[in-house]
Amino acid sequence: MAASSRPADAVTVRAGDHEVRITSPGKLMFPAAGVTKLDLVNYYLAVADGALRGAGNRPCVMKRYPEGLEGGSFYQKRAPANRPEWVCATTLRFPSGRTAEEVVPCNAATLAWMANLNCIELHPHPVRLDDLDHPDELRIDLDPTPGVEWPQIVQVAAVVRELLDELRIIGWPKTSGSRGVHVIARIERRWGFDEVRRAALALAREVERRAPKLATSAWWKEERHGVFLDYNQNAKDRTVASAYSVRPRPDARVSAPVGWDELADCDPADFTLRTMPARFAERGDLHDGIDEAVCSLAPLLELSARHEAAGQGDAPWPPHYRKQEGEPPRAPPSVRRKPKP
Repeated sequence: MAASSRPADAVTVRAGDHEVRITSPGKLMFPAAGVTKLDLVNYYLAVADGALRGAGNRPCVMKRYPEGLEGGSFYQKRAPANRPEWVCATTLRFPSGRTAEEVVPCNAATLAWMANLNCIELHPHPVRLDDLDHPDELRIDLDPTPGVEWPQIVQVAAVVRELLDELRIIGWPKTSGSRGVHVIARIERRWGFDEVRRAALALAREVERRAPKLATSAWWKEERHGVFLDYNQNAKDRTVASAYSVRPRPDARVSAPVGWDELADCDPADFTLRTMPARFAERGDLHDGIDEAVCSLAPLLELSARHEAAGQGDAPWPPHYRKQEGEPPRAPPSVRRKPKP
């Protein structure tokens, strides 16, 4: 990684075999932390091997912050037409029936190029470039409700790990970079999005059954408590911040892979754009090996079938999805119409 001078408002960085022009390198992306655009670019180059393990060869939604963190953001699904020839892209079809050509980071230079477009985060879909219909990733999102502290999140993560171990599924934890925890599992590419979502719903319900005071699978916020297991993160067209993604927090926090043994004692605030490169250089990528740990989703789908036989059908989908067969009313209980006497 090397930078050379260009006009006063630009520098060039080398990433592998490519050079990437960085405009406005001194722009403050995180004013409170003093992080510039060039800092963001250099961060992604420093952790590129890990970041590409999480987001590489996957279509990514670009979330852009044109004026930095404090200036607002917008999602851009369509890849810019004017892009270097070494930036890959692929066409995705969404539940609405529309299509878009999305960026696919296949090399470190693309990470730098995205950062130059003021993309703070990495938001990959759970599919690979060579098969856009079959996810290779189960995403377990532990999302704490207001007031829930880190120890309770860790307790729920331990229940998740116990269940995954029983089902012979290997989970790889990371901090979300916000308040929660993500557990990622590589799965065989045999199932479509609906089946993977159904498996995630079965897992959420089983964790809730085992830890009813700590965890919930309830979709409606008015019914939630404790830590919500967001099964809908596995629906088609949903994305989550991948490993090593910087998050839009004032301290430039990142989504950090951690070991199961350090989860309880770590502080997510310790993992930032400033601190992660040294940790990465010293310990390497703690998700190294995830691509070789491919698991079967069959045990979770068998659990889902048992739930259905016991009377637990589908659960609510996100609001912009078409109504699904067997889906319960898509309205919070407090506003549903009462049946007439």
